[in-house]
Amino acid sequence: MLRKFIFSLLAVALVSATGVSAQEIVLRHDLKGEALDAFATLTLRFNDGLKGRGRILLQDVHGVGIDERRVLPHLALLDPDDSMEFFGTRPRFQPLHELLRNAKSPLNVAAFYPPVKEAVGDGSGRLLALPLGLNWPVLLVNRAALKKAGVAEQKLPSTWWEVQKLAGQLYDSGHTCPLTSSRFSWLHLENIASQHGESAVKRSGKTEHVAINSLVNVKHLALLASWQKSRYFHYAGAAREGDARFLSGECAMLTGESSIYLAARRTHIDADMTDLPYYDDVYGVRPDDIVPDGAGLWALAGHKKEDYALIARFMAFMMQAEVQKSWVKATGFLPMTPAGLSALQEAQLPTRLLDGAQKRLTAQRKDNSRLRHGPLRDRLHAILGEEIAFVWNADRAAKDALDSTVRRVNGASLPAATVALRPKK
Repeated sequence: MLRKFIFSLLAVALVSATGVSAQEIVLRHDLKGEALDAFATLTLRFNDGLKGRGRILLQDVHGVGIDERRVLPHLALLDPDDSMEFFGTRPRFQPLHELLRNAKSPLNVAAFYPPVKEAVGDGSGRLLALPLGLNWPVLLVNRAALKKAGVAEQKLPSTWWEVQKLAGQLYDSGHTCPLTSSRFSWLHLENIASQHGESAVKRSGKTEHVAINSLVNVKHLALLASWQKSRYFHYAGAAREGDARFLSGECAMLTGESSIYLAARRTHIDADMTDLPYYDDVYGVRPDDIVPDGAGLWALAGHKKEDYALIARFMAFMMQAEVQKSWVKATGFLPMTPAGLSALQEAQLPTRLLDGAQKRLTAQRKDNSRLRHGPLRDRLHAILGEEIAFVWNADRAAKDALDSTVRRVNGASLPAATVALRPKK
């Protein structure tokens, strides 16, 4: 433990993004706990291999002042949804495929699992970032809460109607928060659409539009609104606010990211995990057609050629099977490649996570359209939060809220390509 602590001190020292040499790469993050220890140790290993010819310096975003955050680092491990928190702005990123091409990197992009590559791709099979922090959507359940409700032996729900029944049983037993959620748009719009044969985004030439007001999306939001009134469902916020309510034991169920299962076990919550529920009364439903998502290692635009060469080496290092094994074991995130998944077989990862990862990574989605990182998705998440607040608080109809969201987001549609991610020429 002491050795790990020393590693963290060596690797996580806060640095300013100004005044560093060309071969000192600043990597901004918001990691903590086991994830931070693992990443710091791996970074130190990489730095040792450089033998003084360069290094990666970790910078905790929470230790950087608001004004200082505008001084952009070379790299950031983040979900682009969190760009404002990380940088105080939405910066330009250097697409990974361009970075690797310019650095003549031997990184084998074909080695990635298709769902992983798709999550940080540009729609043409080209990577925009290294997908280090991906999750799949799941339903998490606190077993202690089920035991208290007298339904501990009950099969975990697979449909939303079964979730409703279980939420009612929990509420009747005195549980004040049967269900909450995190990452609302990704879970309850994008994945619901994908599971039920709808596309969350539609393209016309070079323009893309959101299409999250389909019948199944309206049906689902209306159901959640009815649960909110019945106190079965508690909306915690658009981002990850629901995680803390589940991990504290306040809420009995959480629709959230798969890695929270590992976090729950480490906080001594007797948690169980099952697939994201679906509607069995919708024709052509494909429950396994989910879209993984989460954090990636993103390169910021505007740095020197030699900096990107060192970044490319670090990306290749993080893809090594044994490195993936250490990282995924500490975090519960999805491995990136078959070699990484194979290395995890002896890593004592919880069976639920290992089996779930294998199932999700080898599944083939029938429709590869998805909302990709960029201005359209940013607008959707911002506007959706405003519109559905009236669903929870003012009895606004789900259809009205989603129709209004679509009109507002598409009213300023941009070209479908990754406009915000391309560096200026």
